[in-house]
Amino acid sequence: MAAFEGPIVDVWPSQSEVYLGESVFLQCRLESNFSSAWTYRWYRNNTNTTLTLNPRHSVCGDSYSITAVTSQDAGSYWCRAEQRERNITTEVEVQLRVSALLHPSLALTPSSRQVFSGERVAVQCPARTRNNSSGWKLWHFSPEEKNKRQMCVNHSNACVFVADRANSGLYWCEEAEGRSRAINITVSYGNIILKTPAFSVHHGGTVVLHCQYRTGNQNETIFFKNGIAINTSETTLNLTMEKVTQQEEGLYKCGSQDRKMESKESWLSVTLDGVHSKNCICEVSRSSS
Repeated sequence: MAAFEGPIVDVWPSQSEVYLGESVFLQCRLESNFSSAWTYRWYRNNTNTTLTLNPRHSVCGDSYSITAVTSQDAGSYWCRAEQRERNITTEVEVQLRVSALLHPSLALTPSSRQVFSGERVAVQCPARTRNNSSGWKLWHFSPEEKNKRQMCVNHSNACVFVADRANSGLYWCEEAEGRSRAINITVSYGNIILKTPAFSVHHGGTVVLHCQYRTGNQNETIFFKNGIAINTSETTLNLTMEKVTQQEEGLYKCGSQDRKMESKESWLSVTLDGVHSKNCICEVSRSSS
């Protein structure tokens, strides 16, 4: 075996296609027999520009995640692996091309990106059709364990499970002709979560964000958008927005009035109807230095 192989970027849920509105996870991996660790850096479009993160994007070491993919997310993503002790640098590029989804989406109950540990969750793939006699398969990818597994193999209806840490991650349905959008579910062991729509909401519609506490009767809640409080005196657990536009897009969270409890942030995405494009592929090329 060589001292090291060049890095590879895996794209989940699919190496070959990225759909508008879904969640995507990129993992940079490298095979090496060096004892010391590699460090990873991510770049957009070229390796000479410092990465400026979009609020829907998140980087953690060898991982890069995108929530609610838009056409602006298309382009080059570079992973650079560095071995400082040996003065080695190697990098790989992945090209993301984004298209509209032509297949049905999965159904999620409750329809929220955040759920409590111990909460019952139901994920259901689209119904079988004459053109799809074999049915859909439900898949789960765990960013923490970095593996993919099929869920509820012998179940033709909804796949129901009690949420725990192992259930966090991407979910999507697959069949012979394609797949659904992937949705990212976060399982919380904390005392407060923000229930936001699992999928993008339509321009002009009404959205209700619900702040849910694990225990207790909290009536006064503060909601935040992009880190700024947007209500300070309402005695409600809901934030209702009518006739939403893309101005309402952003990172939302909620917290108790005393600020001792705060939920994780969750992205609210607003999309226009009638956006279509041709199917796409995700090409991978490698370069090293």
